[in-house]
Amino acid sequence: MVNIFDQIVLLTISLIANTLSALAGGGAGLLQFPALLFLGLPFTTALATHKIATVALGAGATLKHWRQGNTQWFFAILMLISGLPGVILGARVIIEIPESIAKFSLGVLTIGLSVYSLYKPQLGQDHTPINRNARGYFIGAAMLFTLGVLNGSLTSGTGLFVTLWLILWFGFDYQRAVAYTMILVGLFWNGTGALTLALLTPVKWEWLPALLTGSALGGYCGAHFAVKYGNPVIKRIFEGVTMLVGLSLILSVTF
Repeated sequence: MVNIFDQIVLLTISLIANTLSALAGGGAGLLQFPALLFLGLPFTTALATHKIATVALGAGATLKHWRQGNTQWFFAILMLISGLPGVILGARVIIEIPESIAKFSLGVLTIGLSVYSLYKPQLGQDHTPINRNARGYFIGAAMLFTLGVLNGSLTSGTGLFVTLWLILWFGFDYQRAVAYTMILVGLFWNGTGALTLALLTPVKWEWLPALLTGSALGGYCGAHFAVKYGNPVIKRIFEGVTMLVGLSLILSVTF
């Protein structure tokens, strides 16, 4: 039996979370995943359901970003071939590090992203291509593989790391970096992780219509605002979301 109140709550939370995520380049799990746990889902079922819902975030954002011409096939393919094996590995392999330590460490690192961006006023404001050689692509792909492992095994925050990595290593501005993250991570990485998890654990299928609707609308709205307001606004949203994601991860361990 579908509870209408639960569906309204899920739609609202999903819309807000995914709008912010599409603006910042990650962090949809900040509100959406804890909401699924609060409404009574076991951890693994909530994770699988959340991952499937975030695919719609990528789809919604893709509709907007693809028209802007801020993406190139070469980098899209690079992110796919380097990140997808990591996503599958992260979703399938039991991580040796206890979950509490992994969450706390990720929380500290995520807060570090916010602090670093705050103290770098010009970070990601201009598109200045760097490391576009064999060595640069190899190191970039290796880090994307590592981030793919995190994406497959953790609930939130990994898209934010991808966004900042594209800025720091390849010289993207925030708008371009967020576009790549939303399309490749939101649609393809999360889709692969969702499929892998769905084969391994139950999914709350009756909750997905509201979550998918909120994710798709939020993804499109967030991408629209990102294109409209540009790098300065995206940078501030990125800093706020990373700080909140990091704090939520730490608090989930300590309380």
